[in-house]
Amino acid sequence: MRRSLNITPVPGAAAAEALPRIVAFVEEMAELDDWAPDLVLRSNLILEELILNTLTHGRTSGLSDIEITLESGENSVTITIVDDGAAFDPLTDEPSPDTELPLQERSIGGLGLHLVRTMAEDLAYKNADGKNHLTLVARAGA
Repeated sequence: MRRSLNITPVPGAAAAEALPRIVAFVEEMAELDDWAPDLVLRSNLILEELILNTLTHGRTSGLSDIEITLESGENSVTITIVDDGAAFDPLTDEPSPDTELPLQERSIGGLGLHLVRTMAEDLAYKNADGKNHLTLVARAGA
């Protein structure tokens, strides 16, 4: 099964206002396709991090549309996010944090994308037609 959700950021609205729509979208698809509970949790965490980052940082670059597409596979879901904000490759533009450093020596930020990179597989990014395209796979039991 494949379904999409469009989010149009509202100027002045909190980025977190989109989260209930995303959670409902994921849970509805999970129910229709009988996803494992850990796949639902993993998908929601990944989308929360990526969409909040996109809404928070993309607003200053003319972001006007985000499309989230979920496609169920066997014990997995392929997540594709397309947005028209400034070009940003979350796989290379944000360095991985040094998780070996003591907390007081670590720089602020980057842990959310690090979480996404560790929770997902087959991550791919491209910028085409002025849009960011990020695709990844989340697996149950991974």
